[in-house]
Amino acid sequence: MNGKTLILNHEEIIQKIKRLAWEVYENNYQRDAIVVIGIKERGKVVADLLCEALADISKLKISKGYIELNADHPQDSIIEAHEESLKGQSVILVDDVLNSGRTLMLATVPILLQSPLALQTVILADRDHKRFAISADYVGISLATTLQEHLSFTQNEKGEFSVSLD
Repeated sequence: MNGKTLILNHEEIIQKIKRLAWEVYENNYQRDAIVVIGIKERGKVVADLLCEALADISKLKISKGYIELNADHPQDSIIEAHEESLKGQSVILVDDVLNSGRTLMLATVPILLQSPLALQTVILADRDHKRFAISADYVGISLATTLQEHLSFTQNEKGEFSVSLD
């Protein structure tokens, strides 16, 4: 694998997503609806998988959306969602890997500007090296890594996912 260490294979990722879906549902079962927003590009993939798993286990109305970040001006980031506004909505923000926390922190800005009822975060893999004051509410796997190591979420030509450590 070119010097990479496999952390999660496809089956393990799918199992983690199913567990994350149950956790999200347990904390949101009293709501009528939720909006799941994935951070483009890889967070979008994880969000799609999470929505599928949630649809299998719950009767929640699940709206999907995606956010394309503008790192220089996060308030100008583009949110594509089926809901016209996130005002009063329960939002679940999803990304693949939490490294420093910067991306997740930036993604919260345009969402919070729309005054959601609640904002929760889902991360497939957390590196435990945050430089920003943000953490995930739901985590698939948490790893203590060195600052030089990097986690990557990838999809191969067969459509199978993996998480690897460089």
